[in-house]
Amino acid sequence: MLTVTDNARTAVEDLAQQAGVPDEGGLRIAQSAGQPGNFELALVPAPQPDDQVVDESGATHVFVEAQAAPALDTLTLDTDPAAQGPGFVLTPQA
Repeated sequence: MLTVTDNARTAVEDLAQQAGVPDEGGLRIAQSAGQPGNFELALVPAPQPDDQVVDESGATHVFVEAQAAPALDTLTLDTDPAAQGPGFVLTPQA
């Protein structure tokens, strides 16, 4: 299952709070349409029924689309220190 670093968890929480996302909402990672290996990240008010709930600590939630879950099973979601503004990276789990 995808893991989430503390830095990413804090960034998701901050973004969701700034965007006014409800407590049951969070960050959803889904497969990009027509582009295998590319993923879309979006703040959503709630997970889809078949989404995998990766992180459910407090008001922070990370959801993975069922179709994208196998590709993300061995990865970690972290913040991107080189990004201008909020950014995330997926890296292999240690």
